Amino acid sequence: MPDQGSLPAPSQGLVLTHFLTVRDVAVSRDFYADVLGGTVVLPENPAIVQVANTWIIMNPGGGPTPDKPDVVLRPPEPGDPVSTFLNVRVADIEAFYAAATARGAEFLTEPLDRKAEIRCYMRDPDGYLIEVGQATGMLHGVFADRPATG
Repeated sequence: MPDQGSLPAPSQGLVLTHFLTVRDVAVSRDFYADVLGGTVVLPENPAIVQVANTWIIMNPGGGPTPDKPDVVLRPPEPGDPVSTFLNVRVADIEAFYAAATARGAEFLTEPLDRKAEIRCYMRDPDGYLIEVGQATGMLHGVFADRPATG
């Protein structure tokens, strides 16, 4: 049983966590613990991994429940549009990229300089997108170009 201080259960105010619907709790839990350096707070039902100053909560998908009628949870399928993703900010993206790659993370590209930041993206075992970025230019008032409008 975890000690209450390690659970995302504030004594006042609120705390923000991120819930992921996963195919295999153990595989996803290990990814967030190993690749992102998290601490397993609760191994299952739900799995909770504390990563830096937040928590990732994971459980398998399922149908509606009394508190969420008409809602079905499922992990993304290949080719699904992306509407949300984790955004991980690091102090040294090259060191993070090398360590995460050595631990089995698969990135879409190597870190790319985007003026305001250096960033890259990886996917977790269920296909969730994770942006990894290091602030660079934005610390000095340099921001990325605005997207072209058509």
